Amino acid sequence: MKRRIASLWLLVALAGLLGAPAHATEACPANTGELPPEALYGRWEARFGNLAAPADVRLAEHPEYQGSVRGTITRGTQTAQLSGDIGDEGFLVFDESLDGRAISAVWSGEMQAGSCGKEFKGTWRNSSDDSEQPFVLRKIGPP
Repeated sequence: MKRRIASLWLLVALAGLLGAPAHATEACPANTGELPPEALYGRWEARFGNLAAPADVRLAEHPEYQGSVRGTITRGTQTAQLSGDIGDEGFLVFDESLDGRAISAVWSGEMQAGSCGKEFKGTWRNSSDDSEQPFVLRKIGPP
């Protein structure tokens, strides 16, 4: 009887391993060069400086530029457009526009070690007065 129970547990354990999703064994990207553009798609939370309220960021595939993203950032009742990508230097770079034409801010950030592309920290620069604030961008869900 004990042998039968042990065999049953072994079969259950093996079934769990075989049925595990493929992504569970994928390695975490060591740097942004290994991060596919699709990893940026989805919903993110952005925090700036010492501001208490987070902003809501939504990113998707850019319709015109392969490998880039486009989306929005909403702070309270104000929504701005975002577009960008992972640059050649390995930085996440976004242009932000309040009116859809002129760049109102520029983001530049680095993927945080061990975050698997789900957290970036960097600097947000206001284009009108060159003021800067640190930002943290954390992925919180799919689109």
